[in-house]
Amino acid sequence: MTAPARQPDRPPGDVDELAAGIRAGDRAKLARAITLVESRREDHRAAARALLEELLAETGRSHRIGITGVPGVGKSTFLEGLGTRLTAEGHKVAVLAVDPSSRRTGGSILGDKTRMAALAADANAFIRPSPAAGTLGGVARASRETILLCEAAGYDVVFVETVGVGQSEMVVSEMVDMFLLLMLPGAGDELQGIKKGILEIADLLVVNKADGTSLPLARQAVRDLSGALRILQPEPGAWQPKVMTVSSLERKGLDEVWGTVLEHRRALEEAGEFARLRARQQVRWMWAQIEDRLFQLLREHPAVAEALPSYEADVEAGKRPPTVAAEELIELFLGRRPGATH
Repeated sequence: MTAPARQPDRPPGDVDELAAGIRAGDRAKLARAITLVESRREDHRAAARALLEELLAETGRSHRIGITGVPGVGKSTFLEGLGTRLTAEGHKVAVLAVDPSSRRTGGSILGDKTRMAALAADANAFIRPSPAAGTLGGVARASRETILLCEAAGYDVVFVETVGVGQSEMVVSEMVDMFLLLMLPGAGDELQGIKKGILEIADLLVVNKADGTSLPLARQAVRDLSGALRILQPEPGAWQPKVMTVSSLERKGLDEVWGTVLEHRRALEEAGEFARLRARQQVRWMWAQIEDRLFQLLREHPAVAEALPSYEADVEAGKRPPTVAAEELIELFLGRRPGATH
């Protein structure tokens, strides 16, 4: 008797079933849908595209807020305090952690739900770490799609958290409406190792841990940061970045932070900037998708995959310039003989 042909692995959940579950606010279905959009398998990618197209009309209605800060600044305590305050008011809050991953161990450096135990247990909250591996472009792709899925599930406030030590901040700033930079008291001239470029994209700077003996330092940090912003962001616009203090531990200042988020949204909408911001993000998203997909196709191309180990060894040994290696690998991808005249 002939054995039945092996059926290809099905994606984690039928698209129609997942869409219905997401519309109903089913967190388990939402988690399965996010796993689907994170996958790089061809059948999963096709299912993810179908799912996103099905849900597109239910997206775009949330406040998208990026948040960053150096490790130890208190992002988890801040997010839990603000998040539980918002859910108590009837909001549905999603927290997404964008993590480029530890290249050495491959493990996640963010996204541990134990950091926000109360918020994780809240029926109106959803916490999700980003993929634990892959290029930053791939992480950004999955994060953008995850935002849409959360919006379709009814989450009207979406926080996108990043570790605060690298390029991921710039990527996150291009997928949110407002970018919030969390700072420590006594920022100092070195700005705690945060690059000045991050200050340039911040819409709101919040000095955390403004309590106890740190309160005078926090107030001084507000003065210092306000002066730095006047230098780094001189161009007038619909919104001028603000600096304020908060004590996440004592739950002080959180009302003012949320009020500023709403004020920022109103200012952009009244100036016609909000719609333009979202439209520009859509175009950048398209190009990010193209770049991520082309990179994946390049790495998976048989001729490139076969030649890559020797090329990497030559570059590492200094036998071949990186620029030449890159060009020749692209030639292989295009089906041409490396170094041939066209």
